[in-house]
Amino acid sequence: MLKTKIKELRARYNLTQEQLADLVGVRRETIVFLEKGKYNPSLQLAYKIAKVLRTPIEEIFFFDNDT
Repeated sequence: MLKTKIKELRARYNLTQEQLADLVGVRRETIVFLEKGKYNPSLQLAYKIAKVLRTPIEEIFFFDNDT
């Protein structure tokens, strides 16, 4: 299952879900679904999120093999 550290990284940069969504061009609900692991982003969206959060994609998105 794909996991993310978006929530933790948003907190580091004091970004709300709405602000991150605006910066990467998606709806807030998309960020909610990403944080809950209910949505797998496109490579383009993953890249945009990584750029805004100044973190490599592979540090934001990773697979949890335990689930």
